[in-house]
Amino acid sequence: MNSKSYRMWNGNVRDAALSILMAIEKSQAYSNLLLHQTIEKYDIEPKDRGLLTEITYGTLQHKMTLDYYLQPFIKGKLDDWVRQLLRLSLYQIHYLDRIPNHAAVNEAVEITKKRSHKGTAGLVNGILRSILREGVRSTEDITDPIERLSIEASHPQWLIERWVKQFGFEKTATMAFENNIPPAHTLRVNTTRIEVQEAIDMLLDEGIVAHQSEIIPECLRIEKGQVAKTKAYQYGAVSIQDESSMIPTYALQVEPGQRVLDMCAAPGGKSMHIAEKLNGEGSLVSVDLHPHKVKLIADQATRLGFSNIETRTFDSRELTNEYDEESFDRILVDAPCSGLGVIRRKPDIKYTKKQEDFASLHKIQNRLLDEAYKLLKPNGLIVYSTCTIDEVENIGTVNAFLANHPEMQLENLDVLPEAFHHLTTNGMVNIFPQDFNSDGFFVAAFRKKSL
Repeated sequence: MNSKSYRMWNGNVRDAALSILMAIEKSQAYSNLLLHQTIEKYDIEPKDRGLLTEITYGTLQHKMTLDYYLQPFIKGKLDDWVRQLLRLSLYQIHYLDRIPNHAAVNEAVEITKKRSHKGTAGLVNGILRSILREGVRSTEDITDPIERLSIEASHPQWLIERWVKQFGFEKTATMAFENNIPPAHTLRVNTTRIEVQEAIDMLLDEGIVAHQSEIIPECLRIEKGQVAKTKAYQYGAVSIQDESSMIPTYALQVEPGQRVLDMCAAPGGKSMHIAEKLNGEGSLVSVDLHPHKVKLIADQATRLGFSNIETRTFDSRELTNEYDEESFDRILVDAPCSGLGVIRRKPDIKYTKKQEDFASLHKIQNRLLDEAYKLLKPNGLIVYSTCTIDEVENIGTVNAFLANHPEMQLENLDVLPEAFHHLTTNGMVNIFPQDFNSDGFFVAAFRKKSL
């Protein structure tokens, strides 16, 4: 943890949240990683952990809305940390009912005194008490509907405009507001080791309330509790994975005895799901570019008890230098992408992405698919998946791949669980955050036909 960005944990949740928000803004650090590191390093109690997560994510999710509300009350230039503190405090005042307004103001003043001097503390106190007296301004004053949606849902205007062109205003508005609602917490049961009901009972014995999803049979939805330190998790009975990201393995139609390649495998969730479908027969090669991420995959394989996974640190765009052409039955290309489907988990994404990112990502995605094509056996399957909803990265990449490889055909995805059938068109499934209270995701499957 960067000591310049962080103050030591002193039991003050709001002070810790302020430090995390500053680190995100200054270092472009990932919110989910910083939160996890803070909680782990200081072994923060569950009651404080919940509040820390809520006010950190909430402030990030609503940042543009909070700035719109704050703007009339701010005169002159503010230090970055003071602005962050005002956002953090106003988030509690405006969005959280259970925190008394005076408590949010008093905490802000005390934090300011510790970080600065009485003059700044007086400024913070004055701004927040003015907001309490006068209330925040209405967004109805914004006449342009796209600009108003941008402010109300706290998404950059260029992103709203892009989505409106791709999906229409109504679907964009639903998605943008959905992105500010915490997602469901889900697990995948390791069915090679334990039955679904056994996993539910095992978790319940440790105080974790879970029920089986109505969508994917090996998926559990968590109602209450922290899973990562349970015996069920350590034993390899369950893995933490979003429900949408279980779909690529279904599309891959893995059968025991096959040779499978996962080209962009870290941190390993989909690789482990594939291994579960292989059920100890056949082999899986899991590749990623970064050694520390490959270690995560290997650690997961050990925890879940899989010995038929080969982990490799390599650039998957050059894999034909390592493996023979036409040597894999199934290949998963879970490609690097903009991540616009997981904004609810990583709210900082919507502020850091830029228009020019899409073209460079599109090139990488096509390079990976071209390499996968060479490595795939005749009649084999490639599954292309992303955790974005953007059409350039999804349908655009699929169309470019098909144009370059006429012997590849989109595969019917009727193998997916029934709940996804109405979202599937021409061998592609688009899942939006509002569909199942899960991540936005895209999946397409291609079969290699002999010419």
